[in-house]
Amino acid sequence: MPASLTLPVGLLYGFLLVLARIGGALVFVPLPGAGAVLAPARVALALGFTLSLASRWPVLAGPAPTMGVLLAWLAREAALGMAVGVAVGIVLEAFAVAAQVMGMPAGYGYASTIDPNTEADSGVLLVFARLVAGLLFFALGLDREVLRLFAESLVRIPPGGYSPGLPAAEALARLGAELFRSGLRLALPVAGLLVMVDVSLALVGRLNSQLQLLSLAFPLKMLTALAVLGWIAGLVPRVMLQLAALAWAALERVMGA
Repeated sequence: MPASLTLPVGLLYGFLLVLARIGGALVFVPLPGAGAVLAPARVALALGFTLSLASRWPVLAGPAPTMGVLLAWLAREAALGMAVGVAVGIVLEAFAVAAQVMGMPAGYGYASTIDPNTEADSGVLLVFARLVAGLLFFALGLDREVLRLFAESLVRIPPGGYSPGLPAAEALARLGAELFRSGLRLALPVAGLLVMVDVSLALVGRLNSQLQLLSLAFPLKMLTALAVLGWIAGLVPRVMLQLAALAWAALERVMGA
């Protein structure tokens, strides 16, 4: 007799709930260099994450839920996934904030290129910062931490049992403040040194008004910014790990809300 494959209906419901939780997270997670195939890449990544957590899929026992109950469960799972996606997005966007702060005074705000994420003209320093942040996210193994967090959440919060609350929103708001603090930590060494360069050139120009320093100021500031960026490059992974630790702590409070 030919073999037939049968799957319990409760297992299919569990697959849908886990997929909604992971898919909600990938809505806000920027994928580096995936602008042209953005939607297929996110769908494939969501399915891959969901299948990797097959051992944690819940099997819903009892009668099948009604359509209204199933939609409510899917909305709750998507809300939890979006919270995870926002936290991961904050970790990556801190470097974009730093690039925006230092890009204009360094002179790189006038040089634009195509952002592979949005396919729009963006500052070259901003595009570089986003690509570096995305690559560091995978190089430091933070993607595995996200997968581990999802696996733990399926045990701590069964699919369909999450209820968003005020503590979860407060934890994400506090994490959003860390976005600007970490961005300023990375940008202030460059911005502070560029202010000193501007003041020095202004004093020299005041002492001798015949010196044409405007043509020298632009390349000098760009070279100074590159030198300082190379000097603080070793601190970037440490800042990302610290910000990621704050993001995981915020998500622990979100799941405990």
